Amino acid sequence: MTTQHTYRVIVRGTFQDLTDEARAGLLEEVEDHGLSRMRFTPEGSLTYDRVLKHFSFRFTVVSDAADGEEMAAALAEDRAETALKALAGGGAGFGELRSSVTDLDTMKINRKGR
Repeated sequence: MTTQHTYRVIVRGTFQDLTDEARAGLLEEVEDHGLSRMRFTPEGSLTYDRVLKHFSFRFTVVSDAADGEEMAAALAEDRAETALKALAGGGAGFGELRSSVTDLDTMKINRKGR
């Protein structure tokens, strides 16, 4: 039986070559993608600001522990690419994606007051 682990993955990138239509669409929805809306979800939570330079996604990924953090990062980056290609009518270009991964099943929790 395969052990499943839950990972929190942050995928970061930079918008590139935004069309005027994409820029207008992103700015129209900027309030829905601010810092107060950041959540780790399977679908991903996209955040960016009015400058439209950098963005980040937050994902929860469940995968086989044997596949490790690299697989979780690859799955999250694939989800981010799919979402970005659909964003703003396909006019939201982006550069290379970078990920950071935390395995929730192996992280150590330090409790105060013990």
